[in-house]
Parts: sequence; structure tokens; C-alpha cells
Amino acid sequence: MFSSIVVGIDGSDASGRALVLACKIAKAFDAQLQISHTPREETVAYAAEAISGFYIGANLAQQEILEEAAAQVGAQACGVAEREGIEIEEVQIGHGDPATELLALAERAQADLIVTGRRGLGNLGALVLGSTSHQISKHAKCACLTVP
Repeated sequence: MFSSIVVGIDGSDASGRALVLACKIAKAFDAQLQISHTPREETVAYAAEAISGFYIGANLAQQEILEEAAAQVGAQACGVAEREGIEIEEVQIGHGDPATELLALAERAQADLIVTGRRGLGNLGALVLGSTSHQISKHAKCACLTVP
């Protein structure tokens, strides 16, 4: 039924649950699993400012923090996948809009399932359904699974 699955992660609890479920489905169907992570600058800036206690703003240091955070999220995701019995060669790190990046990866991978968390670390204004998962469900050319 599923031969190629793409899962979007952002480090949130919902995306962690989406990753675990995507791994279980991939294992059950012997499907290829690809992980996509597109960090949002405003999320990293917010987290960095909360931790440091001072304004970070848009600068080179923020870009370095963004890249480091993306690598950490990717490494954690690979660890989760490995514990679930799925080998991941590489986490696709995108730049820009997470929904656009995830849809593009799904197209390249000829995915027949996209898995996302319902509410992640993205747009805080999307109270009912996260903006990324909403855009995925509107524009995907394959089945979508949104995990609470």
C-alpha cells in the first residue's frame, strides 16, 4: 500500500509522534522513509532569546544557531528512527517555507504518504490546525496523515 513515505519534523512533541508513527508504517509496509526538517527563523530566534535572555535579531549568529539547531533536530530524528528499526541516510534540511519544502521532497520521492504533526513550532496563529499541516493537506498529491 505504501512504498515511499515522507515525514516532516520540527522538534515539537507532535512531530515526534508523527515520526514514530511514520517509522511504524514504513516498517509494516517495508517502505522507504525520508525525513524533512525546515527550521523557521522566528522559532529559533524565539527559543534563543528565551534561553539567553537578550534579543538575538536577524544576524549571522542567528543563522549559525539555525543551522546548529537543524542539525540537532535531524540527529535526534535519526536516533528515533533507528530505535524504531528504520535506517535514515540523511535528513533533508530545507530553507524557507516548511510546507513548500515538504511537498517538494514528497514529489521528488514519489511519496504515497506524507506524515506531519498537527501543531508544531511554526506559526503561532494557526490555533486549530498548524499552518504547515494545513498547507500539506491542501496541496499534496498523495495521502496525508496528520498526527495530534
